[in-house]
Order: sequence, then C-alpha cells, then structure tokens
Amino acid sequence: MTTRNVRRADGYAADGVMPRRRLLRLAGAGLGLVLAGAVTTACGPEEVDASGGMGEPKPGGSGEGGGDAFTTPPAGTAPRALWQEETAVGTLGNHEVLAVVGNVVLVAGDPLVGRDLATGRKLWSLPGAAQPGARLIMGGDTLYLASGEYDGDLVGLDPATGKETWRSRLGGRYAQPRPIGADAERVYVVAGILEKDLSSRHNVIAAVDIRTGKAVWNERRDAGTEESGLTSVVLGDHLVYTDHRENLTVRDTATGRQLWTKKISSSNFERIAVHDGAVFVADGRNLRSFGLGDGAERWALETEEFSAFNGPTVIEGVLYASDSAHALWAVDPATGKRRWHNPDLLEVSVPLQFAKVGDTLYGGTEFDKDGGVQAYDARDGKLRWTFNDKTGKEQQWYVVAAGKRLAALHGDRVQALPAV
Repeated sequence: MTTRNVRRADGYAADGVMPRRRLLRLAGAGLGLVLAGAVTTACGPEEVDASGGMGEPKPGGSGEGGGDAFTTPPAGTAPRALWQEETAVGTLGNHEVLAVVGNVVLVAGDPLVGRDLATGRKLWSLPGAAQPGARLIMGGDTLYLASGEYDGDLVGLDPATGKETWRSRLGGRYAQPRPIGADAERVYVVAGILEKDLSSRHNVIAAVDIRTGKAVWNERRDAGTEESGLTSVVLGDHLVYTDHRENLTVRDTATGRQLWTKKISSSNFERIAVHDGAVFVADGRNLRSFGLGDGAERWALETEEFSAFNGPTVIEGVLYASDSAHALWAVDPATGKRRWHNPDLLEVSVPLQFAKVGDTLYGGTEFDKDGGVQAYDARDGKLRWTFNDKTGKEQQWYVVAAGKRLAALHGDRVQALPAV
C-alpha cells in the first residue's frame, strides 16, 4: 500500500541550494560522532513563550516546588529547569549521546559521567572511559563501550556506579571494535579486520556473546564500506542498520546472515525506527516502511514537493516524524495513514528526537539558537510551549523521558525538566 501526498527528494531547495540546517546535520554525521531562525512566537492560535520559563535554576537545585512537587505549566508558558549542570560533551553527534537508566542520567563524553536524575548531583565520573563519539549502548542493565584505552577490548559498566562489570578481549583479531547494538545475549560490533601488516582495509559486523566474551559470528562487509557513521537498532531477531553508502540492511542476530539490503536516497545520519515486525526510514521525500523479515515495502508516505522527512520514532504505537517544510506528523505505523499533521511550525524549529509522557509529546529540536525542548499535545499535535536555556548555541537538543522528569542535553549543558 502506498499513500501519496508529493518536494525534491534529496532535501534541497528548489534552487538546488541545501538548507543550512541540513548542512549542519550532515557535518555532524561526517564527524563520526556516534546514543537542531526565527524566534519562537506562536503556533496556530496559541502563543508560545520561548524564554525558558521562570528564571535560572541553581545548579543541582531541586527546581520549582522542590523534590517531586512540580507540574508542567499551562500552554504558552515554558517550565523552569529543575536543575542544570555543565557537561563535557558537545552535541554534534549521534542519537545515543544521552540516556537515563533508573535514576541515573548518562552523558557520553570525556569524562563519562552519571548524574542523579532528581538533583543533578554527580554520582560518578570516569576520565578516559569512552572514546570520542561513543554511543551509549545499553543491553539489559549494562552499558557497553569500546575501551577508552584503544586496546581493542569491549567493556561493560554498571550505570548506577560506573564500575566495570564485564570485559571482552577479542584476541587482537579486530581493530577498534565499536558497539552498534546489544540485547540480553550479545553485543553487536563493527570492527576492522587486522591484516598481517597491522593495516585494516576491510571490516566486519560481529556478535560477541555476553557470557563468554567471544565472537559467536562475524560477517565481512562489502569492500568500501566504512566502520563509522552507522545508525543501527536491534529488535528481537533482527539487527537493522544504515551506512554512508546509503544502504538499509537487516541481519539475523543469531547467525549474522544478511536477510536483505536496499538502497535508500538518504544517508546514514537519519534516525531509523523498528516496531511490530517493520522498519521505518526517512528516504528523502518519503517516509517508508519495510517488513523486517523480507524487506517488502509495506507503505510509503510523501511530504510536500521539495521537502524531506527527518528520521522517525515510534512511541506507544504511534510513529512521529518532522519534515523540512516545518511540519510534524503522527502516523499509524501499520498502515501509513496519518493520525494528525501539524503544518503550522514555519516560525519555529522542528523536533528531531521525541519522548512522550501521558498526553504530551516532547521534542528536541534541530540546530537553532531559538530551538529547545518542545511540548506538543499528543492528541492533535498542537505546540504548547518551548523551553530554551538562553545560551544562544546553535546545537541540536536531545531529550529522554524518565518518569516524572525529562533529561535534556544541549551543547555542554545537561538539565532536567518536569514532565507531568
């Protein structure tokens, strides 16, 4: 089934000039850092306060009302941050640069830091633990990283304490293995193949057994493929990833066998999503769904001419995506039919990353000094408010839902916002 609406598929403007925001995003992806204007004034009939709320919070402070006694403000008024702290990471990076595990906020960088979600207090700090651009790959209750010592090892950390709980030494067979996914049984890595002269001209995708620390399978990738810049996700028996050569590939997690691969017009930097036996990708002007098992296209949805979709996210059975025409979409992932469409965001930044709490959809915006964390009514897509930290930095925002709070990252600042 194909749903058609029908922009230029490569995301360029009609005059052939690539939009500035898209250039910035491409630059970020090209760095291999692997976890977004105008002033925000209004959305439809509702006025939105882009000031960042009611004054600056104290670092590590409990925020509005103290403890858990807080609620989000009404439409048109942004909340106050519950706490804000500086961090050592810049956000020209991957989708997994920020994570929350239990009550611990993790921010990739050097040092690798864990903070208390309620107060922002630093719980632990590990200098040299994570390589630049490290992705926060979680498998079960363990955080997996390439060793910061560049010795070819993989390490597992306890997010609550930062202590090492697991290590795999792959015997010098591979050069710099990098985790790209994990589940309860295996860590999936991409790594260079070490030649006799210690060079590495080819690479593999491999699965490392968590119990033994040994590779249970490895599959050599095609010549010319690169080790960095993969966007990947694991769902059940499927490892799904895109790469710089504009391939969408699915492998069997048990054997490593490639089930199928397809060419897509967008590069690796776009987020991909998997849900209920399907993978969803932004492919230029199209948002497309493929069956995980056979690669058959299930549906395609088009945005307007000369526009392109940003990477999708599926939350609680609804697919969310924005586009370069500054519109936000909510789509049924089974059929591709839209639930709602908000085209009235021309004066604001659009979100690239999403989280949801109750009836509120939160978005972290693209590169824009006037962007921030946005709150939308998840029932109709209307923008309620935008939180901005007033730093004026044109860096992407990241947001993760965690119970009654949101963790947000922007440039070198991590903060918590109320989410109920």
